[in-house]
Amino acid sequence: MHVKDDSTTAVSADGTVIAYEKVGQGPPVVLVGGAFNTRDFGPNAELAPLLAEHFTVVNYDRRGRGGSGDTAPYSVAKEIEDLAAVIDTVGGSAAVYGISSGAALALEAARAGLPITRLALFEAPFVVDGTRPPIPDYAAEIDALIAQGRASQAIKLFMRQGVLVPGFVVAMMPLMPAWKHMKSLIHTLPYDVAVLGDTGRGLPLPAERYADVTLPTLVVSGGKSPEWSRNAMAHLAGILPSARLETLPGQTHIVKAKALGPVLIDFLRA
Repeated sequence: MHVKDDSTTAVSADGTVIAYEKVGQGPPVVLVGGAFNTRDFGPNAELAPLLAEHFTVVNYDRRGRGGSGDTAPYSVAKEIEDLAAVIDTVGGSAAVYGISSGAALALEAARAGLPITRLALFEAPFVVDGTRPPIPDYAAEIDALIAQGRASQAIKLFMRQGVLVPGFVVAMMPLMPAWKHMKSLIHTLPYDVAVLGDTGRGLPLPAERYADVTLPTLVVSGGKSPEWSRNAMAHLAGILPSARLETLPGQTHIVKAKALGPVLIDFLRA
């Protein structure tokens, strides 16, 4: 039987309240979601109960989402402090798993020296070669669209140019159940853009940037994900000092928890 706490909070360094759930028993593992994810919406919601068979799983709302607060102005450093506060409340150190922009945030947290025991990353959306167009420098355009109340246009811009979702799919997205949820979190999209920084420009990542990330690291990609994403994860695993690469056959960026869970469990229990 899982032990679950539905209403736990941590307080970040700037006073922002960060909401999280704990489920399971064992060594702590903190899950970091990607764009538009909350603890109740996104891949980590399904992953948590699988990992809870072996760990105390901590699934939190990044700032500005779900039950968490949001203190202006935003900075990536504040998001790292949020994660540090969550880790502190569950014993002072923890393994960390991040997906998509959450993987990029988890990697930045490891660079900052947070007490992370093991690090697992699924498809941080880096672009390191010419197998796709670079992610454009569209932060200012997204900010302007949000300020004008044009949430739908901001999401569509991100999906077309950042994620490379085909145009006909983007056109259908407003009909999907998730659209209302995404619009409600549009104010956090610039946070994900900021977390990625310059990692989407189509250039190799500088190895010296990650030289201090020496903790055991698992880098995971989907076998059916686009070439650019698979290449980026292979490149990242190659420059991290203590990383290995795992490719999940048949999986895409919308990874199935049942495919990912056993791989994470093996790595985190090592």
